[in-house]
Amino acid sequence: MSRAGISVFGVEGLPEIKHGDPLARLIVKALADHGDVLLDGDVLVVTQKIVSKAEGRVVAIDHNDSEAKRRLAESEAVRVLRRRGDLVITETRHGFICANSGVDLSNVADGYAVLLPLDPDRSARGLRDAIGHLAKVDVGIVISDTFGRAWRRGVTDVAIGTAGIAAVVDLRSTKDHLGRELVATEVCVADEICSAADLVMGKASGVPVALVRGIARDWFRESSVRDEIVRPPDEDLFR
Repeated sequence: MSRAGISVFGVEGLPEIKHGDPLARLIVKALADHGDVLLDGDVLVVTQKIVSKAEGRVVAIDHNDSEAKRRLAESEAVRVLRRRGDLVITETRHGFICANSGVDLSNVADGYAVLLPLDPDRSARGLRDAIGHLAKVDVGIVISDTFGRAWRRGVTDVAIGTAGIAAVVDLRSTKDHLGRELVATEVCVADEICSAADLVMGKASGVPVALVRGIARDWFRESSVRDEIVRPPDEDLFR
């Protein structure tokens, strides 16, 4: 009996990424070293951390200097929304609402911090083009990062950049299984893909890339987190 479904597995064997490393080539090699072959319609979820490292978005900072960390977070923000102790909730230049402007001190050498890519959608497009050229396949790319969510405990991975795979699938004007027309349903499939991928990547396992296979082919198109997921201020009831 045939059943619809997806498969997700981590891409192991990547080295520690440094500024200027050919990230696409290293991902393709890590897959090949484990006997894995990319197929048309696969989606690669790549953590923001290694994208930022490859792009040189790493700065020196004293991990024990809370004032320096605050200044760095504010320098990466266009607006500070809330403060509580050392934590600031900011809006980044990308339009993301997140803790400390996405400045990350984990999984990086002591004395350094990793910043968000300047343009994650552009980073995703570059990876997609390079991997497509190397492996001769048409894949989707999602760049993920770990965010908290207002009014909910815990963190989850979400999309901050996409290429070749829909960020949001608009189901408005389609019918539900009872035949009623959907009037407000837009599904953030890029975030759902990231959350699924995080189950095999984890936060401390050292697996920064996951391959997701079985995604509906009609979700593959040009896309942008900035244009599709980030809610414009005039649609926001809370700012």
